[in-house]
Amino acid sequence: MNMLKELWNERRELVEQQLVKELAQEPPLDETLAAAMKYSLMAGGKRLRPILLMAAADAVGAKGTDYLTAGCALEMIHTYSLIHDDLPAMDNDDYRRGKLTNHKVYGDGMAVLAGDALLTLAFEVLTRQQHTDAATLLRVVKEISTAAGMNGMVGGQAIDLESEGKHIDMETLRRMHMGKTGALFRAALRSGAILAGADEKKLAALTDYAEKFGLAFQITDDILDVVGDEKLIGKPVGSDIRNEKSTYVTLTSLEEAQKLAKETVDGAVAALQDFGPEADFLRQLVRYMLERKN
Repeated sequence: MNMLKELWNERRELVEQQLVKELAQEPPLDETLAAAMKYSLMAGGKRLRPILLMAAADAVGAKGTDYLTAGCALEMIHTYSLIHDDLPAMDNDDYRRGKLTNHKVYGDGMAVLAGDALLTLAFEVLTRQQHTDAATLLRVVKEISTAAGMNGMVGGQAIDLESEGKHIDMETLRRMHMGKTGALFRAALRSGAILAGADEKKLAALTDYAEKFGLAFQITDDILDVVGDEKLIGKPVGSDIRNEKSTYVTLTSLEEAQKLAKETVDGAVAALQDFGPEADFLRQLVRYMLERKN
């Protein structure tokens, strides 16, 4: 576990530093928009998606930090989704990571624009990725754009929006989270593997791991909404119940959700059986899902 925390903290710091550099590439046309973008992008967080991208590259024998730029692009897409997710027309949340949400500080309109700008900036940042050839980078652009769009994150968010106040079945819940949460995790791991030149067998194994990782993350997120510490999570607990959302806990039970989380984590670890110690970070990371506090 020490190795996990040390490498995570080390790479999170690298992501923080690189995000500042990416934002400073050009003087902004509008200072308020730039401030709103920076407010949410630099508000902390686990930086899990860029870290997963780098870890996937490590797992296939490359140097993960060579692909820090692509990882930062993913973090920008993730942050845009959080800004929009918190809006009054969506989840209507006042706090994110222990701070006021973007629209509470800058207003609804500027928050929408900050999200839009981060999404488009992400693809500009992707074009700055070095240590790769044009064909591989184009493949990664397609991977990430698909994951972020109508058949990925946005599609999952649409199902979520349509499901508010309704009791949905487990299959609809699974499809929703495969898009809303799982798609970017899948894109992060696949993109890291593709950039690092993974063969099809290793790419398939990391894809399997990614899908199980995303499911484990969502189940434990649902569990934390019931039993988590509000100070550690950075937002009020019980929001799913207040918003009448179907979750893995409400559709089964807390105990069943915890059991499913463990089975999913075990499956993710098994997906890496043909990898050596270079994938130990990924093994430890998915096991950490069972004990995370935020």
